[in-house]
Amino acid sequence: DIGTVVLPMATYKFFLTASAEVRAMRRYQELMAKGIEIDFATVLKEITERDRLDSSRKYAPLCKADDAIELDTSGLDADEVLSLVLSIIK
Repeated sequence: DIGTVVLPMATYKFFLTASAEVRAMRRYQELMAKGIEIDFATVLKEITERDRLDSSRKYAPLCKADDAIELDTSGLDADEVLSLVLSIIK
């Protein structure tokens, strides 16, 4: 909704994706590092449900802007994503 509602006239729009499994693993590792005990299956279920809710909400459902650049970040860490985005902008 940033590229479609908040900043629809932005010069650059990026739509970052990653598989539900990858995003769940990232979240799982983040929670475990904070000392929060949770099983991976629960995190995956929560991610999948959030995706469903975000993409089907009535106001500003999550969707890729027509002019956004879609980047699959499944195999990248945060620094690699930043480098990729900056290389596209330059």
